[in-house]
Amino acid sequence: MKEHTVKLAILKQLSQGGFHSGEELGQQFGVSRAAISKHIKGIQQWGVDIFRIQGKGYQLAKPLQLLDEKMLSENTTKPLELIPIIDSTNQYLLERVDSLQSGSVCIAEYQGKGRGRRGREWVSPFGSNLYMSMFWRLDAGMAAAMGLSLVVGVAVVEALQEVGIEGVKLKWPNDLYYQDKKLAGILVEMSGQAGAAANLVIGMGMNLMMPAQTPGITQPWTSVEEILQGRSFDRNQLAVALVNALHQVLSDYELHGMNHFVERWNPLDNFLGRKVKLLMGEREIVGIERGINEQGAVLLETEQGIEAFIGGEISLRGQD
Repeated sequence: MKEHTVKLAILKQLSQGGFHSGEELGQQFGVSRAAISKHIKGIQQWGVDIFRIQGKGYQLAKPLQLLDEKMLSENTTKPLELIPIIDSTNQYLLERVDSLQSGSVCIAEYQGKGRGRRGREWVSPFGSNLYMSMFWRLDAGMAAAMGLSLVVGVAVVEALQEVGIEGVKLKWPNDLYYQDKKLAGILVEMSGQAGAAANLVIGMGMNLMMPAQTPGITQPWTSVEEILQGRSFDRNQLAVALVNALHQVLSDYELHGMNHFVERWNPLDNFLGRKVKLLMGEREIVGIERGINEQGAVLLETEQGIEAFIGGEISLRGQD
């Protein structure tokens, strides 16, 4: 973190708007203009678009809304840590499960090694999105965690609705969609022993203001900025709403399991009543998607009738 102090200070200054000369920044932070230039290049490698005009200095290509740890902590009920530059918020919590309070949160501005389902890379440019993970100790054990990503998805969509972001849907088992484009992904990782409490780390990456030309993404995606079409939103307020919604829904899940979440999931199902295919290794099954059941399995209407499918190595794809 220490090696990023000057870069983060430069970003904070640039986020106030306008041009800032290399000389001005150098004097402010006690370094040379050449050092400022080097720091700017490092910031650009985080995915921040900064341009320079001779005689004027540096300016952000678009406004940057930084996260505020004090505001986040004051408006949530459990320990929260903002680590601007991190490898992975999930990995950070996984390495500390023995010392964390259940409900602890880690949020970042940038992930160097963000990951999604099956170890895929999660592209994580600085300040464009929301990268957060929550630790939860589930006393009922690992078997009781089945379907947890579905419950988290419901909580996130309902929290978005509460802050005026409408039309977001769920794709089984762990994605959020808007008009058939990916908005966010959920990754639940767990550890523990049979008969003991399960240590869960629930990670989420949500596209907020990601530049259209962000490299490394192969599937159609959207962002909160695109959904709102010019209406403003506050990254900090959105983060608070999501953290508090997760705390509430995980407490509910501990008490009731999947009961009553099925009826909350199915109306939000992006592929409900649509033709889909399930990919399971070499096997491919085509049918009409009919929502989920109380075990968290996806239901497909095939020639054999309604069939339930569940497991970690299944991918669902739209067919229409």
